[in-house]
Amino acid sequence: MDVIDQLESQVRSYVRSFPTTFDIAENAIIYDEHGNKYIDFFAGAGTINYGHNPNNVTQALTNYLQKKGILHSLDKATTAKKAFITKFNDTILRPRKLDYKLQFTGPTGTNAVEAAIKLARKVTKRTNIIAFTNGYHGLTLGALSLTANDYYQDESYGGRHNVYHAPYDGYLGPNVNTINYLSQLIEDPSSGVPLPAAIILEVVQGEGGINVASREWLSALSALCKKHSILLIIDDIQVGNGRTGEFFSFEFADITPDIVCLSKAIGGGLPLALLLIKPEIDQWLAGEHTGTFRGNNLAFVAATELLSYWDNDSFSKSIHQKGQIIQSSLNQLAIDNPELSISVRGRGMVWGLEIPEQGMAQRLSKALFNKQLLAETCGNRDQVLKLLPPLTISEAELNVGLAIIATTLTELTYKKVATPQELEAVI
Repeated sequence: MDVIDQLESQVRSYVRSFPTTFDIAENAIIYDEHGNKYIDFFAGAGTINYGHNPNNVTQALTNYLQKKGILHSLDKATTAKKAFITKFNDTILRPRKLDYKLQFTGPTGTNAVEAAIKLARKVTKRTNIIAFTNGYHGLTLGALSLTANDYYQDESYGGRHNVYHAPYDGYLGPNVNTINYLSQLIEDPSSGVPLPAAIILEVVQGEGGINVASREWLSALSALCKKHSILLIIDDIQVGNGRTGEFFSFEFADITPDIVCLSKAIGGGLPLALLLIKPEIDQWLAGEHTGTFRGNNLAFVAATELLSYWDNDSFSKSIHQKGQIIQSSLNQLAIDNPELSISVRGRGMVWGLEIPEQGMAQRLSKALFNKQLLAETCGNRDQVLKLLPPLTISEAELNVGLAIIATTLTELTYKKVATPQELEAVI
């Protein structure tokens, strides 16, 4: 770690939470340079949905490199890109009766968000964007204005001009309909909130604390957007690609966004970001929005292989089944520790364990690392332990990880170290 500490910028983050040097990985298991084995409940912040180094992806990439397949192509046509677009249309779009154009925006999720808000403003000729409390959409300047947490903000960055943050579902309490509040702001000419070009949101807020929007709330929001010709943008960068059980997080609500942002898991660990755009709003001029690495052919190869998980509904069923295991385990954890006032929330295989006691979730994450399990915190005060294992994790490894969380929380709560026999009994 010396060279990291000496030469890498102070901005480094996850290496502080997980202070070891990782080396190799397979599915839900990572090994560090000393051979220590870690169960991964972090999954690259939602990038490794399909596990580390799936065999079919490894083989496809090896074959592509051995045949000297083109690596860099900007937005030129390549066999790798054509294969991905065809597979995506046949496997994801057509079965869901979705009609979208694909725009490849660059290597990271924030590139997709930047393109989405730029296009929304161009199409509607309006500048205001509505985002939500506890939302996270990236840290480049345009996307940063949509990100709610003040930790990432600095007055010198230019502030949140032309962005209004509305209360998310449940933000004002369980009995407050925040869509009614938002509707009043939009429809009242003296509210001080200009009619927006777009409303952008995550269906499950990942960094914001695993806050889950309801079907009814999403349906009402979609109707509000249609009523006022506001573009609806779903940021599915972290909770898309199967994380909530279906490929898209919004499927269960039976809504069709105008723009969808995808990245992270779509490339299986290789950098890839794209927009799905309704054809009528694909109003770019040729070359009006570009990026040097918007044609990552290795990522196209990996992504095409990974889409085979969605050839039928068995993968979705397995995600829901494992999600029920996680939910049941966390609910029992809350019952067993009433003094902590734990809240459990999530969908599919993205779950949060909120522990109001200041610093407890962070201490738990650190203790889990020492037990060789990776899990990060989230929420406006880092009060939520976020569980984001690969969707391909075995039920046996999933149960071992959940048992480690249970025994570790007990140790922290009662200042008691579990014996090997107790740990074995739980596992």
